[in-house]
Amino acid sequence: MAQLPLAYIARNLWVRRVTTLLTAGGMALVVYVFATVLMMSEGIRATLVATGQPDNLMLLRKGAGAEINSGIARGEAAILATLPGIATDAQGRALLSAEPVVLISLPKRSNGKPSNVTVRGTSDIGLQLRPTVKIVEGRMFRPGTSEIVVGQATAQGFRGVEIGQQLRFAGREWQVVGRFEAGGSGFDSEVWGDAEQMLQAFRRGAFSVVLLRLADAGLFEAARARIEADPRLTVEAKPEVQFYAEQSEALATFIRILGLALAIIFSIGAVVGAMITMFAAVAQRTGEIGTLRALGFRRSAVLTAFLAESLLLAALGGVAGLAAASAMQAVDISTTNFQTFSELAFRFVLTPRIAAQSLLFALAMGVVGGFIPAWRAARMEIVGCLRAA
Repeated sequence: MAQLPLAYIARNLWVRRVTTLLTAGGMALVVYVFATVLMMSEGIRATLVATGQPDNLMLLRKGAGAEINSGIARGEAAILATLPGIATDAQGRALLSAEPVVLISLPKRSNGKPSNVTVRGTSDIGLQLRPTVKIVEGRMFRPGTSEIVVGQATAQGFRGVEIGQQLRFAGREWQVVGRFEAGGSGFDSEVWGDAEQMLQAFRRGAFSVVLLRLADAGLFEAARARIEADPRLTVEAKPEVQFYAEQSEALATFIRILGLALAIIFSIGAVVGAMITMFAAVAQRTGEIGTLRALGFRRSAVLTAFLAESLLLAALGGVAGLAAASAMQAVDISTTNFQTFSELAFRFVLTPRIAAQSLLFALAMGVVGGFIPAWRAARMEIVGCLRAA
């Protein structure tokens, strides 16, 4: 016997539209939480991965999990500058930048409470190594001076960093002379100044990281082997993209696990709501079920029809929740990066994979919540249903 038409199934949901909307709303809330968590995790990962350039090579002290934990002596930096195969700029200078990275505390615009901000000492070569970084207001700092430029996210999120103002840290006053954008990468959450001035101000004798570009990406393995074989060096080399991808793992994984745990807890309530809705539908339509069975529709047709109602209900909730979650892409937020203990600004990112996972999660709730009532409806006897009608 043919299955019941989809129009019949949809009409039954419309007849009970108030209950349908309430149940779908509960599922939409769960899907919203589920999708938002995945979007947050993906946003953090995308922000940090976008920070790296595929043809750049980062060198940090062996065992250092982050730039602020690393230390590379001047002598080691000088040796690294002699590596064969380093690319040069138009002036014939090696594209290599030895940089100190430290943390300072600045008050947030939102509540005035202090939060850590990454300060990077760099140079014009460091700017060349990061083509996504562009000065959008003011100018670049002058070498050898106490001038700084601030990232877009830092300028928006913290007080006292407007162009023309002075910041006091490391025992001296620093003049803000420019603002830069970095294409939504992690550099947007930093403050940049002259590397040598930063070393002097923070009384440091070693750099945190050395960043360089090889003339040919195929030289990476040879360069790494040469570095590991040199007993004077205590550094390890990584592609810049790989380094920043690793930086995102801890925070993104924590958010994903915590968020998914909450989503699963909320989903229990949504499943119970869907189950109650479907049980009520079965109780109200006992006579209808008996009539369908008397007309020749098999138990499997009744089971499929009620299960399809539950899936359609879940699909409505899934689409509504996903639509609400997609609006979060317009929101910029910040959090503390577990690896660096500094503020990191990022956006929610919705990908086709996240959309598919969210809809599948909604349909899974529909199956779990609708199967038992659908099974009960299919097992009803014809005579009993007609008598109860």
